[in-house]
Amino acid sequence: MGADQKKRILIVEDEEHIADGIKLNLTLQGYETVVATDGVAALDLWKSFRPDLIVLDIMLPRIDGISVLRNIRLEDQKIPILILSARNTPADKVEGLKHGVDDYLAKPFDLEEFLLRVDRMLTRVSIYKSGDLSGAEKLGAIDRYYRFGGNEIDFLESTAQCMAGKIFLTEQEIKLLKLFVSNRGKALSRQKLLEIGWGYTRNMTTRTVDNFLVRFRKYFEQDPKNPQYFKSRRSVGYIFDHE
Repeated sequence: MGADQKKRILIVEDEEHIADGIKLNLTLQGYETVVATDGVAALDLWKSFRPDLIVLDIMLPRIDGISVLRNIRLEDQKIPILILSARNTPADKVEGLKHGVDDYLAKPFDLEEFLLRVDRMLTRVSIYKSGDLSGAEKLGAIDRYYRFGGNEIDFLESTAQCMAGKIFLTEQEIKLLKLFVSNRGKALSRQKLLEIGWGYTRNMTTRTVDNFLVRFRKYFEQDPKNPQYFKSRRSVGYIFDHE
């Protein structure tokens, strides 16, 4: 494998000896690798390192692995992600698959099996990156248009037709709207919205979430002070729903 053809792998693992072992063996296979030891660092490296594949632990400091996975899937449905975790109950695997993981391997793991899974997943990278993607492929599991009440969101163009007419939505507004739509009818805590929607850092406050909800109510609610769609849940957070 030539240097110009090296695939990049982001290893997200907080146990140093495991991270070092994975890094060594992937490097020996010809991959370019970096290690993140917590969830916030993982999201930073995902954006700066631009990996072709992510090996992701679930139990991480600062932000857990599932929140990292969900944050990435709000923007990128294509990158292969392999969960490598000591949490290996059927419920854990279902949780990972539900939020878009491509493969799930339990610790302790067989090294040869792990390397084969990585190789198989990376064979798809060239397919993901070749040619122009359709709107559906860019959006992944979320449809381009989402309608509720008299509102329509165009996730591909980052616009909405709403009470105030046509508006242009910011990248962060689109990410949060995707999160609410994909969790319709489920209460989301402010903490979870920060973790998934922003990649939570300690210098952010839950007030940040509240400010965005004020915006959404102005955009989409007929009476923002008595919201029909973006509702508060006392001591929990917010819920998006409509008939």
